Formats: sequence, structure tokens, C-alpha cells
Amino acid sequence: MRVYIPATLTMLQTLVADGSIHARSGTAFAVTPTLRESYFEGDDDELAEVALREAALASLRLLAAEGEIEGLPPRRAVLVAEVDGATLRPDLDDAVVRLDGPVGIADVIATYLDNAAAEPAVLAAIEVIDSADLGDEDAEFTVGDAQDHDLAWYASQELPFLLDLL
Repeated sequence: MRVYIPATLTMLQTLVADGSIHARSGTAFAVTPTLRESYFEGDDDELAEVALREAALASLRLLAAEGEIEGLPPRRAVLVAEVDGATLRPDLDDAVVRLDGPVGIADVIATYLDNAAAEPAVLAAIEVIDSADLGDEDAEFTVGDAQDHDLAWYASQELPFLLDLL
């Protein structure tokens, strides 16, 4: 199953250093049967974009929990991987899956990452993500501004070099 794993730059560094990554609480996102059923129209690419956006939003929550890390810019990150052993979790959300264990770097297909231009919006969203989750409309707009930034795509073999350039 193709999954979208929310991450942070420190998690990406761990992936490169250790050769594997543990998704926080085993949570990832995918094009699940429940996600398909919730959309009247949409092909696989459009539904994959929905799962990617959900993972990018979860990355904001990870960044908020992680706090500021010296020397690393605030950027959302999402890993795309092919895995076996993902359990559907429609009780949590339409696209949520639970991974059975760590994901090896060989299973990673690509990385999506914010560009530098998104950093101010990401910083602002990190500050209000909890309020947005609780229904604060101004906070929701702030998070939406961060989500409006498209993530750049990088091949898996580019990841070590990308991290070096940050």
C-alpha cells in the first residue's frame, strides 16, 4: 500500500542516519476504501492528493509538538512509501492508516517538503494549530495559509543531499 507519512526535518535526518523511520504513533495516510467512498468523483491521483494534504496537516502538528530546533527551518515534510502491513483506521479519519512497524529507507519513494517561501506561514500555523483544531476560525485561516503552499517533490535518493543543503 502506498502511504503518506507526516514527518519533520529531524525525522528525515533520523531516516537518513538510521535507515528507517517510525511514524509517530504509527500514523500515516493513504487512499483507503473509506476515502474513495467519501468522494463522489476523483481519480487515484486526486485522492492521493487528499491523503498528501492530510499528511502535510499532520506534519504541522508534529512541528508544533517538536518545537523550534536550532539550525533547522520550519518546514512540513511528508514521506511517500510502499509498505505492507498497514491497518485501516476509518474510526480516526477517512485516510488514516496505522503502520505495523518502522519504514525502511528502501521503501521510501519520494519526499515532499516545503520551500523556504512557506516558512513564515508554517511558523504562524504552528502557533495556532491547536486553536484551529478546536474550531477557532482565525486560526483555521492561518493554518489554511500554510496549507496553500505546495510541497516540493524530491526523489528518495535526493534526501541526504537535500538535508545537507538546509
